[in-house]
Amino acid sequence: MTARALFTLLTAIFAAATLGNAEKSKFYYMDSLCKDHFLQRQYRKLDGGVLWSRNERNLDCSVTYQTHSVLQRFMLHFDMLQLDCNDHLYVYDGAHDTAPPKADLSCRNTKQQVGALFTRSNFVTLKYVTDNWGTDANGFKLVITAIKDPKHGCKEFRCKQREFCVSADLACDGVDHCADGSDEDTNALCHESGGAGGGGLWLVCAAGGGALALAAAAFALCCHCRRRAPSRRTHLHLAQMASSNGAGSAGKPAGGESPPACPGGTRLPGNWALPAGPRGYNAARPGRLRASAQR
Repeated sequence: MTARALFTLLTAIFAAATLGNAEKSKFYYMDSLCKDHFLQRQYRKLDGGVLWSRNERNLDCSVTYQTHSVLQRFMLHFDMLQLDCNDHLYVYDGAHDTAPPKADLSCRNTKQQVGALFTRSNFVTLKYVTDNWGTDANGFKLVITAIKDPKHGCKEFRCKQREFCVSADLACDGVDHCADGSDEDTNALCHESGGAGGGGLWLVCAAGGGALALAAAAFALCCHCRRRAPSRRTHLHLAQMASSNGAGSAGKPAGGESPPACPGGTRLPGNWALPAGPRGYNAARPGRLRASAQR
């Protein structure tokens, strides 16, 4: 494995671990949602997420979210709301966009004026319609949270102001899901876990560092083995040269004997008989060689 391939693999592993930690609050982008027509028709189950729009043009799409439990419903509030006057965001209390919308938002609405929107069902459908003009300032950032009313009991995180119950995974993730800041209270809640992301971020960093260390050790071992491999091949080649054709310390094997083996038991090829007679080519006379050939 080359250094480039190793680095790519480690980067992918670390990115996957980081994204896995960030899945507490899912981020959705309107341009991606509206391009995927198959996913538009699917109900996405959601504990909490952020829907982000930034100057998308010529859109006309609907997206539906669903809670994990029928005892839950949705709360929606905007961190940013600045729509163009020809663009509309429709909010429907249900799984379809056919009934009259709960809210029809456009340039006349601000996030302070809208405040928090609540559904009665465990579905919410958003329909976004835009024209072919806009600026980079146009768009919205919408926080969607599945909440449970206090009367149903709370076994996870209870918001401070309205006492809604939200998933414990949404606390200290950098997104205000309670709309009062209580799930991101750095003094009372998130200080012990290290702020946004909690101890999970430190765990991911430690895991990534350990993976990098192991990969560096494996890479060093691989390089060391590659450096030793040519020297072993050179040693074997020299042993063949020294032992074949009657030279070297292998001696003069008698007729019929098999060739001597290299260290490790490998049989070496070659001419193991002494060439051109016992005394070699220099001592052999041409006439004697021809006479031997005729006989």
